[in-house]
Amino acid sequence: MLRQAGRGPERLPRHPEDSVPLGDRVTDRPPASHGRTVPTPSHPAGYSPILCAVRPSVHLTIVAGPLSGRTYRYEERTTCILGRADDCEPQLPSDTEHRTVSRHHCLIDINPPDVRIRDFGSLNGTYLNRVKIGQRAKGQTPEEAAGERFPEHDLSDGDEIRLGRTTFRVGIQRRVATLVMPRCAHCGRDIADEVGGHDGEHVCQSCRAQPAALVRDALPDAGPGFVGYEVVRELGAGGMGRVYLARNTTTGEEVALKVMLPQVAASEADRGRFLREIAIGQALRHPNIASLHHTGSAAGAFFFAIEYCRGGSVRDLMLARGGTLRPDEAVPLAVQALDALDYAHSQGIVHRDVSPQNILLTDDPKPQVKLADFGLAKAFDLAGLSGLTRTGAAAGKPLFMPYQQVVNFRHAKPAVDVWALAACLYFLLTDEAPRDFPADRDPWQAVLQTAAVPIRQRDPAIPRPLADVLDTALQDRPAIGFATAAELREALLRSTR
Repeated sequence: MLRQAGRGPERLPRHPEDSVPLGDRVTDRPPASHGRTVPTPSHPAGYSPILCAVRPSVHLTIVAGPLSGRTYRYEERTTCILGRADDCEPQLPSDTEHRTVSRHHCLIDINPPDVRIRDFGSLNGTYLNRVKIGQRAKGQTPEEAAGERFPEHDLSDGDEIRLGRTTFRVGIQRRVATLVMPRCAHCGRDIADEVGGHDGEHVCQSCRAQPAALVRDALPDAGPGFVGYEVVRELGAGGMGRVYLARNTTTGEEVALKVMLPQVAASEADRGRFLREIAIGQALRHPNIASLHHTGSAAGAFFFAIEYCRGGSVRDLMLARGGTLRPDEAVPLAVQALDALDYAHSQGIVHRDVSPQNILLTDDPKPQVKLADFGLAKAFDLAGLSGLTRTGAAAGKPLFMPYQQVVNFRHAKPAVDVWALAACLYFLLTDEAPRDFPADRDPWQAVLQTAAVPIRQRDPAIPRPLADVLDTALQDRPAIGFATAAELREALLRSTR
């Protein structure tokens, strides 16, 4: 029986296997034994089992087809695109047995032990436990099919996925059950029905619905850097959390207080991994980077005290100017942001989430750019704290994301930031993203299939030298047009002389 995303089945503990490095495949190995169940231990009334001790993993074993015996094991947050294209992993053969398999056939979204599949509207569909899902209608082109949202399905241990002649069997290793009562980190109520296969701190849905109360109660315990601060008002909310204006009652210092709530229970290991990554970004010191003053956590939430930028974001400036910015105003802002990226990349840090919302401004007569949130999105997602971000209700649109970042989830290089900044400049000038994203279009498939629209098709008044630079910068196949922030910066300056 298929379970659509959001109504995922209870998954059975899986027999542990020999460890295989993340995402590696083992060749010439017999298919793994899947679906072995572990008896549920008895426990006292009133106690709910929570899973811990053994690190969860997801593995895909090919049990039928020419690649039979290969196993791909995943112990960390990642995604897979299955198909015949060279950028797919696992990649299926381009032979007569797989002529029914599309180049980009389906997406597997993985955050062990959670895993979900979505067909991309392939010509012949994907079979899940012998039931066809996601086939596009007869006569539809791949581009037309990409405009439909195909069903997503949560996967269970032992499920089988068939593409052409190749069958993958899903293996899910969950944590060993122990007798620990999972409780909300804020209110303390039993949340065994909410944590699924994840262990660690978690905030219940009721407390999430009252974020102001949670912040008020938890802030004093978030760490020594937050002592004496009180929340003044909310500044905004987005996919990564909420931002408040906070003031130190002794010194009067104001900061932007970002509060992030994991979408899944956060284990000590996941929390530690996230905070270690953030500490690296905290060391950045540049006039065009919003300083991260303090970090901390309490009651299942993460707290960040960030330099407060009174000028808001460049998106706010666009709205104040009537919707777009003139080239003589937008290009200098982009150049400052590129200076910030050039510095961060020299320190080995990739932002991975450059967007108009985190290009902030001072309130000076000539605003100074302050690029914010360095590494936050990357660290949060790679630690598994965002849940499944490329499927389901949590999936946003990759408006400012290049092709390379979609096909290589974990290993983004500096060039993806350069592409994203060029996309932001395009947006400042036109109030449109470089790619077309109709409301009913699968956004991830759109990135895989479509190129950026030349900017003068959006606005013929854009000066041609500037348009040529942006059109080059927004190429992302086979490679991104400008590999470094410094290269794009110099090209933009030349185009406006």
